[in-house]
Amino acid sequence: MAKSVITFAVAFIAVVVATDFDDSIIENINRAQNTWKAGKNEITDKGIEYMKSLLGTKIPENLHTQPRRTDVEIKENIPTSFDARKQWPRCLSIGSIKNQGKCGSCWAVAAAGAVSDRLCISSGFKVVVNISAENLLACCSDCTDPGERGCDGGYPEKAWNYFKSTGLVTGGDYNSGEGCQPYEIEPTNEEVSENEENYYTPPCQKKCTNKKYGVSFVKDKHYGKTSYLLDKSETAIQSDILKYGPVEAAFTVYYDFYFYTSGIYKQTSTFKLGGHAVRVIGWGVENGIKYWIVANSWGRRWGENGTFRIRRGTNECGFEEYVTAGLIKN
Repeated sequence: MAKSVITFAVAFIAVVVATDFDDSIIENINRAQNTWKAGKNEITDKGIEYMKSLLGTKIPENLHTQPRRTDVEIKENIPTSFDARKQWPRCLSIGSIKNQGKCGSCWAVAAAGAVSDRLCISSGFKVVVNISAENLLACCSDCTDPGERGCDGGYPEKAWNYFKSTGLVTGGDYNSGEGCQPYEIEPTNEEVSENEENYYTPPCQKKCTNKKYGVSFVKDKHYGKTSYLLDKSETAIQSDILKYGPVEAAFTVYYDFYFYTSGIYKQTSTFKLGGHAVRVIGWGVENGIKYWIVANSWGRRWGENGTFRIRRGTNECGFEEYVTAGLIKN
């Protein structure tokens, strides 16, 4: 195992120098562990800079000092496996897989997705919409660092704070014609596009960009009642999901993660590329290994039809340390 990791490190250095990679990278990742499979995909084919452009979550350096919600009612007899898609099948957003395009908007896409899920659940399936990641990405100036804009990255807990204080309108995927402000940034690793241009953060607009949408910007807004950072506890995260729906998790991405195709991910690389935010939609156990079920935002041609599984209960890559959510104002 140690020799495999060393070999992987040497191979990685060669990749950085050459920009491209060869099959030995995949072979070394698969040799270093036996819980998941690495393989080639469109994302890895585009090189390091493109791979890094898909990351945009900022993880606070003083994360351990951040206030956390400690009053979560811990459920008794938490099920061994749980899938929010099966628990709330009428909430179509839960099974939706987004494509953020070449923009570090994962923090906003994951937040808007989890808000959509929770809005549907809390309304008793009466409000089945997609909340606009575009609105959050473009308008939450407090979500980013000074001098930056949404595609440069943002903080998940600030996204939930914005939903509480300012509210968000509806908006579907790119070219969907759905809602008040559909996502404007074109996907870049799907069959619909081969466009690899650098994208800029869309301008903040206080009106519906979908001119065919029949509701005004102000009347279309939905608001949060609370926003919070969950305690770094497997059972606290599970209990919150069971009661309210999917949550947003942020974690550190290492180079090997991009090559994920299936299985239960655990880190083999020591090369950090940045922070990433995703939606946690369930959990399970396979061959004695506990895992989270996670919806990514890199399209359905990556991973397990757009999702991945990652080790649960071990804080893999900091996965359980920075989990954010909020309650809906009905």
